[in-house]
Order: sequence, then structure tokens, then C-alpha cells
Amino acid sequence: MKTDFAKNIDFDKGDGLVPAIIQDADTRQVLMLGYMNAQSVKATCDSGFVTFYSRSRQTLWQKGETSGNTLSLVDMKIDCDNDTLLITARPKGPTCHTGSISCFGDAEPASSLTSLTWLTELDALIHSRKTADKKTSYTASLLQGPLKRAAQKVGEEGVETVIAALAETDKEFISESADLLYHLMVLLAAKDLKLEDVVKELQNRKH
Repeated sequence: MKTDFAKNIDFDKGDGLVPAIIQDADTRQVLMLGYMNAQSVKATCDSGFVTFYSRSRQTLWQKGETSGNTLSLVDMKIDCDNDTLLITARPKGPTCHTGSISCFGDAEPASSLTSLTWLTELDALIHSRKTADKKTSYTASLLQGPLKRAAQKVGEEGVETVIAALAETDKEFISESADLLYHLMVLLAAKDLKLEDVVKELQNRKH
């Protein structure tokens, strides 16, 4: 992205600041709202990490500079009035200081559950559990434990899925399939991979 991007933004309307809506580049979930000035826009473009202007501290701050939960810039757009930014980014860990994926909560509207794109939201949630308390999160206990344990769970769930397909009801088969997919996603996260990597591999194959 060009570093002179800020020249196209009308900062005068907001006394040098414009609101910046941050959206997950993969799930399209709105993650947070921050404010930017010309310097923070340039810093974002130069570094590749979303950088805001803190109104309370009156200084630039890069998201995740202390927590490590950064936002990697994908794209930046200006609205029709040139006074609001829409930034798509890829988050590393939860965006909200409370531990939620989004500052507006982890959950999306119920209608999103009918879409397969919800899997990318689940994938992001699983990755965010890498730093959660393993005493209260089963996912965290798998991610922070030995890789062998996470791999074994995939094997166990695979066997149970086969048994359900051959000898149990469709409802039980679906339930076991969900367990299998979840544990596979956890294993991918444990190896710092995403479901997206598997999808790309499938797309590259000639079926």
C-alpha cells in the first residue's frame, strides 16, 4: 500500500482524526473501532501493522505492541465522504483486551451460523485460545499440551466417526464428525496452521 495514502483522507472534519473500523480479512467480523491521524495511517502503511492514535494519551500506538495481539494490515479503504476508514486485517490472537476475538464480543448474528464461513470464525477462536487459561479451557489445554496429545485426539475421533457412520444414527454420525473436525482444527492451530491452509490445498488439487 502506498505510504501517501493519507493524502486522500479528510482529517479536517474530525480535528485531525478519523474513525477506523477494523474488520477481519478472512471472517469479515468487525473487530474494533479506533482513531487515526495522518501519522498513524502512514505508520500503518509503512509497518504493515495497524497503528492508531490514542486520544487519551495523545500518542501513536501499534495494536498489540504490549500484548502481542497485533493486526496485520491487508487493505485500507476510505468511505464516500473521505472521513472514515475501513481496514481489513488479520489478527494475531484476540483483538479485545478482555480476551474476546472482537471488542463487540465473540458471537456473530445467529444467521451467520448457517454459512460455512463461520468455520473461519471458529478457527480464529481456536487460535485465540493459545494464551487462555488451560485450567478453564479444554481447547487451551490441548494447544498448550504436547503435540502428541492433540494428534491422538484426532485419531480417536476419526475412529469414532467411522464407527458412527457404520453402526449408529445420522445424528450420532454428525456429532462425531463435528468432534473430528474440531480436533483437526485444534491440531492445525497447534502447528501454527489454519483451516485456510487446508482449503487452499484442496483448491490447488485437480479432482
